[in-house]
Amino acid sequence: MHSNSVIWRGLSMVVLLIALALGMAPTRAQSQSPPIHVIEVKGVINPLTARYLERTLADAERDGAGLLVMRLDTPGGLDSAMREMTQAILAARVPVAVYVAPSGARAASAGMFLTLASHVAAMSPGTNIGAAHPVSIGTPVDEVMAKKIAQDAAATARTLAAQRGRNAEWAEKGVLESASMTEREALERGLIEIIAVDQSDLLTQLDGRVVTTPAGAVTLRTRGVTVNDVPMNLAEQFLHIITDPNIAFLLLTLGLYGLIIEFQSPGFGLPGTVGVIALVLAFVAFGNLPLNWAGLGLIVLGVILLIVEALSPGFGATGTAGLAMFALGALMLYRPFTPTSPAMPVVAVNPWLVAAITGGTGALIFFAVSKSIQAQRAPAISDVSHRMVGAVGQATTDIALTGTAQIAGELWTAVADGNQPIHSGERVEVVAVQGITVRVRRVVETPPDNPKGTFSQPGG
Repeated sequence: MHSNSVIWRGLSMVVLLIALALGMAPTRAQSQSPPIHVIEVKGVINPLTARYLERTLADAERDGAGLLVMRLDTPGGLDSAMREMTQAILAARVPVAVYVAPSGARAASAGMFLTLASHVAAMSPGTNIGAAHPVSIGTPVDEVMAKKIAQDAAATARTLAAQRGRNAEWAEKGVLESASMTEREALERGLIEIIAVDQSDLLTQLDGRVVTTPAGAVTLRTRGVTVNDVPMNLAEQFLHIITDPNIAFLLLTLGLYGLIIEFQSPGFGLPGTVGVIALVLAFVAFGNLPLNWAGLGLIVLGVILLIVEALSPGFGATGTAGLAMFALGALMLYRPFTPTSPAMPVVAVNPWLVAAITGGTGALIFFAVSKSIQAQRAPAISDVSHRMVGAVGQATTDIALTGTAQIAGELWTAVADGNQPIHSGERVEVVAVQGITVRVRRVVETPPDNPKGTFSQPGG
């Protein structure tokens, strides 16, 4: 009996150990699943967002991540940056899932191409996807060139959709017909694979899917794994902020004003330093925006005319023309005269901001002109006047507080020193010169001495 008891205890221990091993197996597998990296691309697609995606893809590959999720909300962006990003996704050895979120977000223009390039495309309820046909502003557009640009973009959309097994026909319509679809329509027409209410729902639906990368077929393991948010670093965040069209315009204006103020004063101080930094940042931002050089030229020319007006008397045609050129240049600063890519959204400076800065500039120039006119009308004070201290003249009027005095053949406004009244005709001496006014005091007449040996006797 004792031996049987020992045997049963031994078997019980073995069964318990096996059960524990089986129970822990999923946990070990789960803990060993590669992490998921999540990035957020929001706003205009530009070279900065392209660098951000390339950096995070490299980090994900280095860290052995099993998936990179891109939360996307964009109106579009530069064609060159969009193509860099689609090429990076197509070449990525780490699977990329594009998730258009949150509700109210969009994957317009360039965003549609990024979604088509992803290994898995998902959208949140209340979002949309599509593209805009090329639009030109200004001079007449070469019809042949516009057609070539549109057809090239359509071919890119078809290629991306076909490579990922999506509906190439509807992808092409998104370009040529400016079609825009809700998340439900995109799912029904085969442009996306998932509608997910949030990121947790997305990861649940992604689990077990098989995608193909340059490294081969990959089965996604997304349940219970570590999720790492990878935001832009500080430098990327700062550069992303200044690439806002309105902020870039403000930096340009601040830079021009800083240099103008510096040129009006000797040395190279704070205004010049701020101006140079602002201009450098403005041109960094312009490198990420569809800059119209004609608009920039009009702004600079307008500022030059305003400077000329400030240095000349009156406020006339020169100042008015300068303000008009400044405002017109600001409005067309990001509006190229050639057809734009379907990936490019409408980028412009807020008209209210243009009106506010133009009005402020006009008021500033008017103030400067007024001061300039006052200075020009004021009598000039020569260095000779500063050497008049001690000169003697004659009061031509009574000087109680102020009056006039003839000093060195010139009539001056005079102020009584010490508030001691001076009568007209009395001799005065200049004590100080203050602008165009002299401060004077009465000259005390000393009576002549009596002749030697002569005395005055009282009573004769």
